[in-house]
Amino acid sequence: MDQRKAFVNIPETVSKEAQEFFSTLQDPALSPPFPAPDDCAGWKRLQEAVEREALEQSETMVKRYSPTVTECNLGGVHVLDIRPRRWQRNDMLAIYTHGGACTTLSAASTLGRAAMFAYDTGLRVISVDYTLAPEAKFNEITEQVVLVCEALVFGGHSLKNAVMYGDSSGGGLAAAVILKMRDQGWALPAAAVLVSPVVDLTPAGDTDFTLRNADPSFLYDRHLKNAAAAYADPEDQKNPYASPIYGDFSQGFSPTLIQGGTKEILLSGFVRLYQALDAAGQSVKLDLYEGMVHNFPARIPDSPEGKLARKKMKQFVHFYLKQDQQIAA
Repeated sequence: MDQRKAFVNIPETVSKEAQEFFSTLQDPALSPPFPAPDDCAGWKRLQEAVEREALEQSETMVKRYSPTVTECNLGGVHVLDIRPRRWQRNDMLAIYTHGGACTTLSAASTLGRAAMFAYDTGLRVISVDYTLAPEAKFNEITEQVVLVCEALVFGGHSLKNAVMYGDSSGGGLAAAVILKMRDQGWALPAAAVLVSPVVDLTPAGDTDFTLRNADPSFLYDRHLKNAAAAYADPEDQKNPYASPIYGDFSQGFSPTLIQGGTKEILLSGFVRLYQALDAAGQSVKLDLYEGMVHNFPARIPDSPEGKLARKKMKQFVHFYLKQDQQIAA
């Protein structure tokens, strides 16, 4: 039996397109373990290997959506400025924090994801090319994103006309940045879209155990544990700027859309974040999908599940920007 395809349950309750995608997944137990948290040379090698593969994967999406992309620095931080076809509204934008366990990927290798979000919403997207861990820890990385937001404000943009968008670890990063900006006295973005966000670096949630060996994307002990420790030392992992689930949401937070799938080890984090925001009286929507894997809107965007999730992102963003008729579709 082919070990690459035997490990994952393919439910009949998901679309044919999703089933076909699941059949191509490789058992994460067959992928190399992540380096030790302080193995800078090992992380550098992994980052270079992941980047090469991701750049190839991203290229197809970039060609498909054909955005206009420029490089610049905002607040001393490298960013990609991504503008979709038929882009019209300079006063509205999205700030994107990419995934990759905060230890891999870049704005360049996730350009396809940002381009798709720009295409779907009609928004200009600022993709933050933050420094990866372990070269930088969570405090420096969150501060880099804050500096980008500050530079946009000083450049004449209102965060009331901006949304934060993050996927995977970038989703957790986006949530942490909102908490940090709030605590520093900044106005908050109009909304936040968090796709499969990593909101707790510790393995505290129920699905951190029940789905520990069932997530077809990665394994906690083999991958997530060392990535978390590279990003934040174990004693810092419950700091709200590292694990935003531990934040005090009663003091304010942007209206939030949380999307994820039931195959994800991170599922408890989605539920816990939803409950924490809801209990604090914040506007929040939890949008879960049967049988879906980590970051499925970007990985299988043309499946019925991916299309629906993307549509809901667009609707959510337009509702909170209150410009439904003025943003190009």
